[in-house]
Amino acid sequence: MKIRNFKEFIYENKRVLLRLDINSPIDPKTKKIVNENRIEKSLPTLKYLLDHKAKVAIIAHQGDTLDYQNLISLEEHAQKLSEKLKIKVEYIDDVCGPAAKEKVKSLKAGEVILLGNLRYLTEEVSTFENVVKLTPKEMLNTYLVRNLAPLFDFYINEAFAAAHRNAPSMVAFQELLPSAAGDLFFKEVEALNRVMQNPQRPCVFILGGAKISDAFGMMKQVLENGSADKILAGGVTGNVMLVAAGYDIGKGNMKFLKDRSLDAFIQPAKEYLEKYSNKILYPIDLAYENNGKREEIAIQKLPIDVSTMDIGRKTVEKYKNVIANAGTIFMNGPAGVYENALFEYGTKEIAQALAQSKGYSLIGGGDTVTAIGKYINLKDIDYICTAGGAMVRYLSGVKLPLIEAMENHGK
Repeated sequence: MKIRNFKEFIYENKRVLLRLDINSPIDPKTKKIVNENRIEKSLPTLKYLLDHKAKVAIIAHQGDTLDYQNLISLEEHAQKLSEKLKIKVEYIDDVCGPAAKEKVKSLKAGEVILLGNLRYLTEEVSTFENVVKLTPKEMLNTYLVRNLAPLFDFYINEAFAAAHRNAPSMVAFQELLPSAAGDLFFKEVEALNRVMQNPQRPCVFILGGAKISDAFGMMKQVLENGSADKILAGGVTGNVMLVAAGYDIGKGNMKFLKDRSLDAFIQPAKEYLEKYSNKILYPIDLAYENNGKREEIAIQKLPIDVSTMDIGRKTVEKYKNVIANAGTIFMNGPAGVYENALFEYGTKEIAQALAQSKGYSLIGGGDTVTAIGKYINLKDIDYICTAGGAMVRYLSGVKLPLIEAMENHGK
């Protein structure tokens, strides 16, 4: 990649605009952070800048129009950063207005401030991005860029998890300021390339969860380019594969798919099964609730009237055998509705199989990390990607806006 490493610059007494992705899972009741993975992984780059006497202002987001329940201030994020760095990370609940600008101007060498939630700005929310579709040059007139860019000497991006976002904070400052990527950015790309370009064989992709557009985007790419030797389908992806294979999964499961327009993936699934039948494994039994208890049913005995919520024990054993013999394992999405104790078995067993595997393991996506972390020590996973959407798109062969912007103004 023709992208500068942030260690190439000299920072003493220079103002640095640091774009982090510390968007964290939030407890819906307390509105408190429940997973600090992204905050933890942002520390090395931030510490380096402060140790080299930079004047650092951090911009970051939390929540969006699509997950409004998580659209909260970054005050707790600043507290977490302060605790971990053991220095004061000041917070101001203003993104780029007069108060924020004055705070930035008053920074001294080795000091840091976290500015307000970027998603407070209309031009930073996903709805704006999807409807207005500005180019990076057109973004130079956005409120954020025209207010902040004149104050800084450098722009450093350490937000690979948001690399799929074509937002001013991600792709516009490169047009005006010397720009580079942080350590985490390169680590994320290296880890994903290890899965995509030169995996230890056999390479196994475990694809579950409810966001099956993610799974199918990756599936097409890794099957066509030969990265994947086996795909283990669980969650909603598993159900779609069953329908594609000719099984009647029942009214409840089909209603779930149709209500969310996920039945659109049945035809692509049929094509993948026809072309790559030896590479794709789908469930051979499923779990459902019967009078408050977990019951399991072989797929040959489908349909049933109730919805299935997990893969069954025979499927788990089959998948665990594949994982045990894998050289590389990538996982995105839980195997079932793990939040319900009746249906955590599949996700729990696969998590433990990952932890015990001798192959190189990589997991990504907020829900995946939360699910796996519930059952094992995450230190037993070789790499935990901070990204979700960006990771999926990168593995799907999509050119990410951040990478394009950084390369256009790189070395």
